Order: sequence, then C-alpha cells, then structure tokens
Amino acid sequence: MRPTFWQRLDAFARNLTPVALTLLLVILNVVPTHVPGIARVVPLLPLIAVFYWSIHRPQLMPAPAVFLIGLFQDGLTGAPMGLHALIFLAVQGVVLFQHKFFMGKSFFVHWLGFGLVGAGAALLSWGLLSAFYVTLFAAEAIAFQYVMTVAAFPLFAFIFSRWQQAFLKLD
Repeated sequence: MRPTFWQRLDAFARNLTPVALTLLLVILNVVPTHVPGIARVVPLLPLIAVFYWSIHRPQLMPAPAVFLIGLFQDGLTGAPMGLHALIFLAVQGVVLFQHKFFMGKSFFVHWLGFGLVGAGAALLSWGLLSAFYVTLFAAEAIAFQYVMTVAAFPLFAFIFSRWQQAFLKLD
C-alpha cells in the first residue's frame, strides 16, 4: 500500500530533525549570556551533533547540510566565513571514513573517538585562524572550548539517542 501524503510529510519532517536540531544548537551557541568572554569558551555544540548524526544517521546529515550549518555558524559568530563549514565537513569525513569502526561500539568508544576527532578539529581551527589572521592565535581559548565540548558530549549524545529512539524509525 502506498503511503499517503501525510505519512510522507511525517517521514520527511522526522528525517529533517537531525539537521534541524543541529541548526538549533548553532543558535543556542550564540545566545547572549552577558558573561564577558564566555563566547570564546562555550562548547561547540554543533560539532557534537555533526559527529553523532554522522555515526548513527549519516543519510540524514548530508554533506551539503553540514556545509550550510557551518556557514550559518560562521555568520552568527563572526568567524571567518567557511571556517566552521570546513571543520564540520572534516569531522564528518573522518567519521564516515571510520564508520565501520564506530558502528556497534559502546558509548565510551564514541566518546573517546569524539575526543580524538575533536582534538583534530581544535587543531585545525587553531591553524586556520592563525593563518587567517596571520598571527599565532591564542590556543588557550580553543583548548578550553575543546575540553568543554568533550565534556558536553555525554549529555547531548544521550539527548540525541533518546530523540532517535522516539522519533526516527529504524531503516
């Protein structure tokens, strides 16, 4: 039996949620807190989402969407345009290259993998920012942001896992 219009619309909306949640995290990342200097060390939440969904639902987090999410992040944060797009695409590329390794592994393996991939993303970010501004960029802020992002991973992985169980049908 062919699905109805409403069933197709429902499936489309559910399948759009990983990208929508990641965009929501971009917005959450830039919400003003009125705490001086916190913007430099707040966790890079969209990076967690790109990593998570690239493991668990790569077909729902396509590269063009990751690129646009990165540009959206750059536009809202004032970062050089393309910086986060490149970083997010690099993270997605590494995860997809190692997809067979990550599949079926425990949460702790995913967390360790995120820590390693996140360290590479932090180094890439530092290198690109240093090259863009033609000076050695302060590594302390990026290092602290990296630590905060790795520390935030368990909470967001839990939320995404519950979301996936509740709203995304198994393929």
